[in-house]
Amino acid sequence: MTLYLRHYWKDERLVFPSTSNKSMTFDGRLVKKIWVPDVFFVHSKRSFIHDTTTDNIMLRVFPDGQVLYSLRITVTAMCNMDFSHFPLDSQTCSLELESYAYTDEDLMLYWKNGDESLKTDEKISLSQFLIQKFHTTSRLAFYSSTGWYNRLYINFTLRRHIFFFLLQTYFPATLMVMLSWVSFWIDRRAVPARVSLVAELKLDAAGITTVLTMSTIITGVNASMPRVSYVKAVDIYLWVSFVFVFLSVLEYAAVNYLTTMQERRERKLQEKFPCMCGMLHSRTMMLGGSYSESEANSLAGYPRSHILTEEERQDKIVVHLALSSESNSSKKKGLLKGQVGLRIFQNTHAIDKYSRLIFPASYIFFNLIYWSVFA
Repeated sequence: MTLYLRHYWKDERLVFPSTSNKSMTFDGRLVKKIWVPDVFFVHSKRSFIHDTTTDNIMLRVFPDGQVLYSLRITVTAMCNMDFSHFPLDSQTCSLELESYAYTDEDLMLYWKNGDESLKTDEKISLSQFLIQKFHTTSRLAFYSSTGWYNRLYINFTLRRHIFFFLLQTYFPATLMVMLSWVSFWIDRRAVPARVSLVAELKLDAAGITTVLTMSTIITGVNASMPRVSYVKAVDIYLWVSFVFVFLSVLEYAAVNYLTTMQERRERKLQEKFPCMCGMLHSRTMMLGGSYSESEANSLAGYPRSHILTEEERQDKIVVHLALSSESNSSKKKGLLKGQVGLRIFQNTHAIDKYSRLIFPASYIFFNLIYWSVFA
């Protein structure tokens, strides 16, 4: 912060006669010959008085001994910030002034006009913060070895600009999560298409075009922040988004695995009963609680005149039950245990169907809670 620090006090030793009651102005050379307050900035990391082209110091003395002492100073001071709501946070920073040598018994410091003592340029702005308000306070500070000192505070309330983080962090994270949902609309049998999409979502060291750019975004945000030991608001959003992306990849893996298991089971059944190969997709018979002898012959691929033995008929009917529709599977009470697994295999598309609803709804619900809590 660059500021004009102006001190006012009265020194009767500097009284001089004047008919016009005009003040006298001096530069910094006279400062070394009179008493001036030894004010310093508490918690200052670096401070300096501007000296171009000469020391930016002004001393103005009035006939009655009133003194105005003005300095142009740039101060880099420490501010204790809480980043638990970053980047949706507001911070209160203070600039503190105090006498270095004189205790409150020797020197009293106070603001001349209260909050009116602070005047700022209306065009002043910060790249990351909006200055909402500022006010003055004063209190005593105690040091065990030297005593009590008057301390003046300039308190600034800063509100962080969110638009930059929306463009650089929140929007990319949201788009990456939505991109991971594209696989839910790809046919489960179109494995090459789904694999190519997942390949797009693999980790890239540059972190530009992949879903695991989430990891790069997280790293980038934390790289510009102090190493705090608590979780920030942006961390919650990014890690939840990362979990959604990760779960969408797991959903693809589950669908692919179930589809593969279904195909393997169908191939084994076809190898075991080659006569059924031609009728798996061309004929599906809805069987009730019982079946007739002629139905068994027709199902097995034999003419109705051909009579199967009891053992052959049982084998063919069991095969048909394993490959029939869901409605037929639900009607067979005796094969319910084995059919539950088959229904999952045969309805892997249902996982995609539910994912199309659950994933977006859950993410929207999370966003509603997140922005209502932190915004």
